[in-house]
Amino acid sequence: MEYMIGVDLGTTSTKAVLFDDQNQVVMSVSKGYKLYRDVSDMAEEDLDEIFDAFIDALHEIVQKADFQKTDVVAAVSFSSAMHSLIAFDENWKPLTRVITWADTRAVKYTEELKSSGIGDEIYKKTGTPIHPMAPLSKLLWLKAEQPDVYERAAHYLGIKEYLFHRLFGSNKMDISLASGTGLFNIFNLDWDQQALEVTGINKEQLPQPVEPYEFETNMAPEYAVTTGLPSNTPFVYGAGDGPLSNLGVNAVKPGVAAITIGTSGAIRVVSDKPIIDPKGRTFTYALDKTHWVVGGPVNNGGDVFRWARDNMFDAEKSTAALLGMDDYDLMTQIASRVPAGSEGLIFHPYLGGERAPIWDANARGSFFGLNHGHTRAHMLRSVLEGITYNVYMVSLALEEVVGDLTSIQATGGFARSPLWRQMFADIFEQPVTVPEAFESGALAAVIVAQKALGKIDDLYEIEKYVGSSTTYQPLPENFEAYRELAPIFIRLSRQLQTEYENIANYQRKHSKK
Repeated sequence: MEYMIGVDLGTTSTKAVLFDDQNQVVMSVSKGYKLYRDVSDMAEEDLDEIFDAFIDALHEIVQKADFQKTDVVAAVSFSSAMHSLIAFDENWKPLTRVITWADTRAVKYTEELKSSGIGDEIYKKTGTPIHPMAPLSKLLWLKAEQPDVYERAAHYLGIKEYLFHRLFGSNKMDISLASGTGLFNIFNLDWDQQALEVTGINKEQLPQPVEPYEFETNMAPEYAVTTGLPSNTPFVYGAGDGPLSNLGVNAVKPGVAAITIGTSGAIRVVSDKPIIDPKGRTFTYALDKTHWVVGGPVNNGGDVFRWARDNMFDAEKSTAALLGMDDYDLMTQIASRVPAGSEGLIFHPYLGGERAPIWDANARGSFFGLNHGHTRAHMLRSVLEGITYNVYMVSLALEEVVGDLTSIQATGGFARSPLWRQMFADIFEQPVTVPEAFESGALAAVIVAQKALGKIDDLYEIEKYVGSSTTYQPLPENFEAYRELAPIFIRLSRQLQTEYENIANYQRKHSKK
């Protein structure tokens, strides 16, 4: 039998998923690693920890699969978290850890670029909003605050490109990940000259842009041994996790939105060409040269739910363990006891700053409307609703750019929660469909590999393999609460934004880190 492996390189874990020749999941292996937050606004990963997790995941898949002599792994293909940056010297020695999308230390230099007007010019060519998440801003920060690293840096890569370089000695980046750097012109499909001039680097310091269908063979012998895969196994570059999430849930037709809530989150639709928002609220990233994903990412998704669990419901984690329950399932049970709208309690989920739609790294979280009648359960439900309101706010901006949304395909950790699915349907007043397979990113990566190897003609073949398990219809009895509260959430986010910088600066000044 012929198998393929889809690898999902995430912010806090790498997952390898084995698919059979019918694109059905055989097994998956996940390996976690730490996100380092040593100082305020930092969010870094260790290169060796990620590389070891990746190798271990492949090795475990191969060992557990117990392949027969006639079995073959036809390809390994990738879905990768976007916006990471690593600096290397001329001998390819790392000068930094992986600076991830969640790192906001470049906020000062981002605001200076935005206020200059040059940021808007660059956005209109690159499709990446001016924000500390992007390597464009990270380079400005390195130049100003780590000049020794900046001066020694001969090469810049993201985490997936580092894996490929270590395995194959290559120096390439797929155009999907390149389109999220803020340095890549999405109209001429090359590194943007103005962005390079602003950062002070040159094209030779960046990898060669290639199609997601590019692949490498002849893996270094030591890694062929440790993974258990033949050295001539094709490793397909694949694409960014955002664009592949749309493909993975078959959200590729006009008006069909994909919503993903994992550690962070996003809402996206597919276009046949790049589309730029005149107000700079949405991104445009490539899936390939003829498929472009337009949308908005949010920093604050499942990590905010995790924060609520860890800081308000620590005792319930022990209760869940005694009952043999998943602690998140217990949390949603508690939240479900509270009516829609949390009886007027609103939560702004900006614990990690925010990207779309406000693009403010200084944003901070808050409860609004708290009174004597509110309990921890109200607070928990309002956390889930606040995350959902925020994605809804992004959708309003997105509709201005691409037109009306007709349906929603849901993926990510939140798709496992019936309460949260229903909440999205009610707040959006749209049907929410959850695909049968949760490994949508890895499946999409495998579909890209099949096209790369000439096994299929186009990406739309994925429709054969993406089923629908459940569609949640909006409940009219919840409309009244959400129709009243969502506008309050939106107005508040704008009013509070005038003080976000002040409170963020206070926190940085007095931070213990």
